[in-house]
Amino acid sequence: MDSQKEALQRIITTLASKNDEIQNFIDTLNHTLKGVQANSSSILLELDEEFDGLYSILDEMKESMTNSIKQEQARKSQELQSQLSQCTNALENSEELLEFASRSLDIKEPEEFSKAARQIKDRVTMASAFRLSLKPKVSDNMTHLMVDFSQERQMLQTLKFLPVPKAPEIDPVECLVADNCVTVAWRMPEEDNKIDHFILEYRKTNFDGLPRVKDERCWELIDYIKGTEYTLSALNFNLDSSSSHLNLKVEDNCVEWDPTGGKSQENKVKGKENKGRSGTPSPKRTSVGSRPSSMRGSRDRFTGESYTVLGDTAIESGQHYWEVRAQKDCKSYSVGLAYKTLGKFDQLGKTNTSWCIHVNNWLQSTFAAKHNNKAKALDVVVPERIGVFCDFDGGQLSFYNAASKQLLYSFKTKFTQPVLPGFMVWCGRLSLSTGLQVPSAVKTLQKHENGMSGSTSSLNNAMQ
Repeated sequence: MDSQKEALQRIITTLASKNDEIQNFIDTLNHTLKGVQANSSSILLELDEEFDGLYSILDEMKESMTNSIKQEQARKSQELQSQLSQCTNALENSEELLEFASRSLDIKEPEEFSKAARQIKDRVTMASAFRLSLKPKVSDNMTHLMVDFSQERQMLQTLKFLPVPKAPEIDPVECLVADNCVTVAWRMPEEDNKIDHFILEYRKTNFDGLPRVKDERCWELIDYIKGTEYTLSALNFNLDSSSSHLNLKVEDNCVEWDPTGGKSQENKVKGKENKGRSGTPSPKRTSVGSRPSSMRGSRDRFTGESYTVLGDTAIESGQHYWEVRAQKDCKSYSVGLAYKTLGKFDQLGKTNTSWCIHVNNWLQSTFAAKHNNKAKALDVVVPERIGVFCDFDGGQLSFYNAASKQLLYSFKTKFTQPVLPGFMVWCGRLSLSTGLQVPSAVKTLQKHENGMSGSTSSLNNAMQ
């Protein structure tokens, strides 16, 4: 009985798995069908646009060539009309002179005849009929404006769809997954010198198993890849508690203002040191400087009014994106970047080694971009979540409304050394989301973002 139940359970599991596999395949087919319909509509629209472009060029050329023919016709007609008018006038004058000469033959008086003869001679000498060119100034030949589009027609008849190169083949040997990066490598099955660049499409999944379409995130696209490999990277970092201000309580991706100033943590350390011992503890053992090595980092801990904590991972290249959410009643906080050399008393945005946007809800509300102790007031609503985009190689640090992707502010600079994500918080709490891909909307805005760059340039220049 038990063995039969186990066998039946295996069959049920197999059937459920197969059903799930078939359902996923059905979802894939439906998704592919929608893709065929959408892509066909897009291709038809592009075809109409291409032919409309050809028609437009042909119409323009026809109009231009028609105008050339009409202009040549008008020029020749004007020349011939002018010549015709001159000849008509000359003929009329010549006929009048001929009639006068004929009448003069009937004159009987010698003196009067001689006078008429002289007049006729003088008029003949001056007559325009004898100065006219009796050759047309222009010909009726228009063959120089004839057309023959037989070659063009043949060319048009060769119009066809673009030749599609063979699909690239993934090179698994060269592909690599390491250090929160995925390197995808591929090769062409045969040489094709007509290929200008490659396009890589990907989407994130949060599960193992068969590919799924339903409830998936949308595909993201990376264009103009000139080589045959590309590395996708997402910056994952935690907060460096070893160098954070003692008034900050740091737990991985959260930082919270702690008014106790780390005293409770020190008291625990002191308690452990004094446990089981009698007498008065040594002043050396109870001093702040005696914190255990776990509380000491490779750099000095932030102190004074620099309620700062940095990320534990430096950015040395590439484009990266993360998001920050502040507690609603947080009195003051800053989000930005800093060089590793930021001093322990330095506050974000008040040195030339740090850039940030600062939110102040204490006494009066302010929202500003800061760098090198210069501030630029931002006339936008402070969002619930702030998206931070860092293009290290492009020298750009931009802040966005993480929900709407509205650009809040951009710094344009040249990073001369690795940078660390930086955060300041007072009387409140910040939580981070890291390991995020750069949103496609942010990529698009980065390409076309000109309006805000003009407004930031004065601040950046003033901060140099």
